[in-house]
Amino acid sequence: MPRLIATPTVIPAAGSKPKVIREFVGQVNTGHSHASVAQMSSPSGWVEPGQRPDFQEMTVVLKGSLQVESETETFTVDAGQAIITEAGEWVRYSTPGPEGAEYIAICLPAFSPDSVHRDE
Repeated sequence: MPRLIATPTVIPAAGSKPKVIREFVGQVNTGHSHASVAQMSSPSGWVEPGQRPDFQEMTVVLKGSLQVESETETFTVDAGQAIITEAGEWVRYSTPGPEGAEYIAICLPAFSPDSVHRDE
């Protein structure tokens, strides 16, 4: 049976400036552990600590641009583009551009603080 998710849960975010995470589907808002879907809003100048997560993450940028660093490359993902990062690979997200970014992140399995493994 279909289930309407009327409102997301706002989750605290890591990083150098306030970023808003609105989880629509995932461990917190719906109890799903196999996948999570969240809308992110990050301001210009936001930088998140690097991480080596236990989940694959697919990110679609809706507005602005998102910078995604791996151990070997740095990507700029603009509005209308997407990027896939793989479980077990080091990655760091930031929004150095003047607009910041608005984007959707889908994690398989679902994001959890215990599975993100952020740099210390």
